[in-house]
Amino acid sequence: MNTFFVCVAIGLCLLMSLPLYRCLFGPTVLDRLIGVNAIGSKTVVLLLLIGFLYERVDMFVDIALAYAFLNFVAVIAASRYFHKRKGLYEESFMD
Repeated sequence: MNTFFVCVAIGLCLLMSLPLYRCLFGPTVLDRLIGVNAIGSKTVVLLLLIGFLYERVDMFVDIALAYAFLNFVAVIAASRYFHKRKGLYEESFMD
């Protein structure tokens, strides 16, 4: 069963490269925020898989919940900041 969890974790890490690309090369700030949020959501699942591997799911569930809450608050705060700055839908500076 551990090999299954390891394979799923590796696949999840590979899937995290897609939002990483959007986060790095997104045309707008909103695309970058969505990429960061997607990476954070996949990290929560990865933390739970690590908990299954170490057979300490109870501890890793607490860590995953705290990380999910921090990810949610950070994305909401950043989106409010860029919305008030009127930079949420403008082109990025990397073009």
